[in-house]
Amino acid sequence: MTEMGTQTASVQRAKVRPNKRKRKVTGYGIAFTTFGTIWLIIAGYPLLYMVMTSFRTQNGYLIGKPWLPPSHPTLSNYAQVLQAGFFHYFLNSAIVSVCSVVLIVVFALLLAYVIVRSHSRTVRTVFNVFLVGLALPIQAAIIPVYILINKFGLYDTLIGMILPMVAFGLPLSLLILVNFVRDIPNELYESMGLEGATDFQIVLHLVAPLSMPALVSVGIYEFIQSWNNFLFPLVLTQSQSVQTLPLAIVQFQGQHTIDVPVTMAVVLFSALPLILAYIFAGKYLRRGMLVGFGK
Repeated sequence: MTEMGTQTASVQRAKVRPNKRKRKVTGYGIAFTTFGTIWLIIAGYPLLYMVMTSFRTQNGYLIGKPWLPPSHPTLSNYAQVLQAGFFHYFLNSAIVSVCSVVLIVVFALLLAYVIVRSHSRTVRTVFNVFLVGLALPIQAAIIPVYILINKFGLYDTLIGMILPMVAFGLPLSLLILVNFVRDIPNELYESMGLEGATDFQIVLHLVAPLSMPALVSVGIYEFIQSWNNFLFPLVLTQSQSVQTLPLAIVQFQGQHTIDVPVTMAVVLFSALPLILAYIFAGKYLRRGMLVGFGK
């Protein structure tokens, strides 16, 4: 009887617990949910429209209903995009973006370690000079950048676009990483120093793992900035062999202004890496940026 009574009491408690965990529905929650749903529809419909239009034919676009899926979807638009050489432009953009991100992350992490661990006034001055770059717009420095790239013989090359992107991406990345590296306890640095670890080993085995949220955030953000950069390819290149996607899309759109489905296909093709980055790593980007600025 005692065991049966205990089981009955436990079942009753299990039935009562879910009722205690029910959240009280308030007017604020309903209004917030409604506003969020409306905003999701407003923000998501352009992407849905772009996807649906990219699978339409020209005739289907002209006579069909834009808010409904295409009745006869086709891949001919994407085939036309690939035939126009956009895979080559995609590869150029990937090379420029990946190389820029790797250089920015590596240099920013090393500089952040030096700035945090060094008490030299010169190092502090260098850090302040880097922060000035946050207030310098790219448009204001494009002429000096063009002159420097020309003098170094890097005009119309991929590396001629990578170096300016690294230079303009370092200030913000350095600011975020300095805040992360500064919060690493000194005891960890001292313990590794007592074990005979060099500065490079400390950065590799201590600073980098603990700063991984910031590194991921910086990498994603700078990848997006490099991928979407239009000014540097426009000013620093002239041949099609080194064109990146933003510049190639503008020229392609000028040739196919009337053919909207093809234009939507090329835009979706170029935006696919960014969409995937937001889907799979968006939470790391938001968390790293908020924590980095909040420290």
